[in-house]
Amino acid sequence: MTFKNNKALKILDAIFGPLLISLIRFIYASKNTVGNINRIIIIRPGGIGDAVLLLPAIQTLKENLPGTSIDILAEKRNADIFRLSNSINKIYLYDRGFDIFRCLKNKYNVVIDTEQWHRLSAVVAYLTKAPVRIGFATNERERLFTHKIPYSHSDYEVYSFLNLIGPLLGPAGDFNPDEPFIRVPENINSWAKNTIEAQRQDVVTIFTGASVMEKRWGTDRFAELSMRLSNDGYKVILIGGKAELRDSERIVLINSRVLDLVGRTDLLKTTAVIANSSALITADSGIMHIAYGVGTPTVCLFGSSIEEKWAPRDKRHVTINRHLPCSPCTKFGYTPRCKTGVRCLKEISVDDVYDSLLISLQR
Repeated sequence: MTFKNNKALKILDAIFGPLLISLIRFIYASKNTVGNINRIIIIRPGGIGDAVLLLPAIQTLKENLPGTSIDILAEKRNADIFRLSNSINKIYLYDRGFDIFRCLKNKYNVVIDTEQWHRLSAVVAYLTKAPVRIGFATNERERLFTHKIPYSHSDYEVYSFLNLIGPLLGPAGDFNPDEPFIRVPENINSWAKNTIEAQRQDVVTIFTGASVMEKRWGTDRFAELSMRLSNDGYKVILIGGKAELRDSERIVLINSRVLDLVGRTDLLKTTAVIANSSALITADSGIMHIAYGVGTPTVCLFGSSIEEKWAPRDKRHVTINRHLPCSPCTKFGYTPRCKTGVRCLKEISVDDVYDSLLISLQR
């Protein structure tokens, strides 16, 4: 069984999640005791950004419990992020039913559900029969956990994930927001350097995409920006997947000097390209979090998203946000249809982004 996209999982969650939670928690008794820990399963459905921001917590777990095996139950779309971590033993896929069954056959001391809102992951956490089950107390899902962790939209998501490992380690320690936490394998890094061939040019990478239309700045604006950057001597690279192909075709028609890698690289190679760039320009996206993880400065365009929760914290990153009265409007991954024509992003000009890029490169 494979879900073609996450919409199917969301529909199932909304319909069956509350009912399953009401019924399933009576199957067996909870123990609620943190004893000898030798095997942990971490559940991380969802997109790329959440997976990236979870990596510091996983690394902290491994550093403090070096003899413990850590498995991940992820989705196909974010699994490659976890392949960048040497702290993870095995990756199972949440959106392939047979992988869930294989995972449930294992015996875990601890399960950590990192999903913030949806309920089905909490059901899966309960079905592992791990004596210690940790997760966010955001709705009725908390009934299935032995350790219920408060969740705040005012906390940067890295700290929210670090809070989840508190029951195992106590205070998780300080997170250094200026220190990269993703390392690209050398063979992929060499491929990126050879592909870019920037010589002495500053390389500015552009990602035009976003998970919803309300986070998109606009293809024509990106095209105009790319032309200005090329005219000023920057090497411009376009990255993305199939969803960004139409954008890249439009931009290449306007500016043939860009290096178009859209649809030509997997997530690991995309990460390597970003790591070898001078800066990334993007809206709020998983690609933005990858740039933060590898230490590449970014210019981030924010409107519907909660800046305190999702914007990179490194001083080399610049966030552009008009802070309109109607924004932010995205909460727990849901963005309502905009009734004002996405003013929060349309009021950000090409000059604004270009000037912010100069600030970012000088830091």
